[in-house]
Amino acid sequence: MEYDKEVDACGLTCPLPILRLKKALSDLPSGRVVRVLTTDRSSIRDFEAFAHQTGHELLHQAEMPENTFEFFFRHK
Repeated sequence: MEYDKEVDACGLTCPLPILRLKKALSDLPSGRVVRVLTTDRSSIRDFEAFAHQTGHELLHQAEMPENTFEFFFRHK
């Protein structure tokens, strides 16, 4: 999937991955896509809640090798 910005939040725990995503989205215009990588398993639940609460679209989420999770968000 194509994206406009990447956030590497590997090794960080809640709430830092969300804060990094929020900052990345605020730097981009509407419709742009951010890819987030994290190793925090609770990010699955946290990012789903973030999308629901903020209106940013969670386009994709997947578990990658080495317990890394990948998320793609579209700025509302």
